Amino acid sequence: MLARFGAMATPLAVRLPPVLRPPLLSSKLSTSFPSFVPCPPKRLLRSLPTDTRGPVVVVDDGLYGRKQVISLTPQLYDYVLSNVREPQILRELREETSTMHGSQMQVSPDQAQLLAMLVQIMGAEKCIEVGIYTGYSSLAVALALPDSGRLVACERDGRCLEVAKRFYERAGVSHKVDVRHALAVDTLNSLILSGETNSYDFAFVDADKRMYSEYFELLFQLVRAGGLIIMDNVLWHGKVADSSVNDPKTISLRNFNRKILKDKRISISMVPIGDGMTICRKIANTSAE
Repeated sequence: MLARFGAMATPLAVRLPPVLRPPLLSSKLSTSFPSFVPCPPKRLLRSLPTDTRGPVVVVDDGLYGRKQVISLTPQLYDYVLSNVREPQILRELREETSTMHGSQMQVSPDQAQLLAMLVQIMGAEKCIEVGIYTGYSSLAVALALPDSGRLVACERDGRCLEVAKRFYERAGVSHKVDVRHALAVDTLNSLILSGETNSYDFAFVDADKRMYSEYFELLFQLVRAGGLIIMDNVLWHGKVADSSVNDPKTISLRNFNRKILKDKRISISMVPIGDGMTICRKIANTSAE
């Protein structure tokens, strides 16, 4: 049996392919609810040179205090990864997945570490993941759960599920993971119909981007007040900020981001990690306005 996630992890030493992050616009919300307004973008960010030849970006507007924000270069991202504590079993799963078709869908080690920490901070016991692929993020969550914890793992690809289940078994967490080989919408609806509303602590979504709004509303019914719903890929390789890109997935993500920014039922934080994750904390059971 493996020890809990944090205790058994070692710093990540494997060098991954470089990842570039697009400059992001800063946004702020009022700390009071429900009255808040999005902070409108003033001007484009511009890059500034640094001594290490890695750019920082700054909003060219005095009202932002000329705050300099890091834009990850390949060199800097390698440094981030070298400071990730990745359990050996996760490293082996990541390396096996890297040889598979669609391996770019796997979350990054720094994302998985953040998810596991959030589960631990919350003391979460009931979790849901929509779209597990080969199980990297779900395994990180399962390792962070107490022995009595439960993770509902939703995935429609049977081939990927076989990899995930093999690693759950190797990690000694199979008893925590309730694998659902079906369309996620069907699974979530079945949980609602079985009386599990307002009972889950934590949910993570990394699935069909065109379904994000539907996944979110179903999970909102299942997650308790104070619980978290985390949506992956909200920056979508920078496409959401590029007005010339208007494919269905990008449009769907833009609309979803706009929707939850205005949603008074939740507090949110869009985090520029991986391909962008928005952490949503449920604050009320009221219907969406």
